[in-house]
Amino acid sequence: MTVILVFFVTHWLVSVFCQTFFLHRYGAHRQFALSKGWEKAFHLLTYLSQGPSYLNPRAYAILHRMHHAFSDTERDPHSPVFFSNAFSMMWATKAKYDDFAYRRVEPEKRFEGGYPDWPALDRLGQSWPMRFVWIAAYTAVYFAFAPSPWFFLLLPAHYVMGPIHGAIVNWGGHKYGYRNYAAADYSRNTLVFDFLTLGELFQNNHHEFGMSPNFAARWFEIDPTYPIILLLEKLGIVTELSAQRARFPRPRASEAAPELSAAEVPAAEVPAE
Repeated sequence: MTVILVFFVTHWLVSVFCQTFFLHRYGAHRQFALSKGWEKAFHLLTYLSQGPSYLNPRAYAILHRMHHAFSDTERDPHSPVFFSNAFSMMWATKAKYDDFAYRRVEPEKRFEGGYPDWPALDRLGQSWPMRFVWIAAYTAVYFAFAPSPWFFLLLPAHYVMGPIHGAIVNWGGHKYGYRNYAAADYSRNTLVFDFLTLGELFQNNHHEFGMSPNFAARWFEIDPTYPIILLLEKLGIVTELSAQRARFPRPRASEAAPELSAAEVPAAEVPAE
């Protein structure tokens, strides 16, 4: 039992870390910089951790930038406002994601660029034969170590780990919890210590301070990914960390951290209209 539980928890945490650190904070927002070598290393780690549910950084960045620009409106690619359940929301999101991942549809120019690009690895991540190899590998672990057939109920979560994380954040983060800021959408902070998605469930804070690498804003809120980012900065792996910081209450203009110029702000932070 211990092996299976450690395997599941490790897979969950490494996968969601790659999603929030690499795909979201780095790929979609560019809240910090990585050298080309470290970008490749984290890109590879993202593929290895997500396996059959690997999320293409380009498609992820475009969808996320659209989400910020059109949050909780009809043009939002994943808002719970327009769906009766998380499954239907994510199924609709999948169709939009596939359009960008397979380049069937071109996005607005402002949502393009600035994301990690590794064509060979992305093709591997979108390969169905390789997805089945990953599925077989996960299943083999359970056949080898599961003490009871009941543990096999965890297997589907391994197969679609990335979309599960997305569903929790995009559904829960816009339906359940409290609001620090009167944002023009339904974003909420769901957990005060986000052990589940490593900071992603501070949606209200993040929508108010989109370039802040720390998704927590109040003294009792804990974003587990932020200390890791600070450690990576001390090690010289992360550089050019964004100066913006989420603060509560929202500081007056004279107290705020210096705003980035329009040229420095990723497309996700450019106002919709």
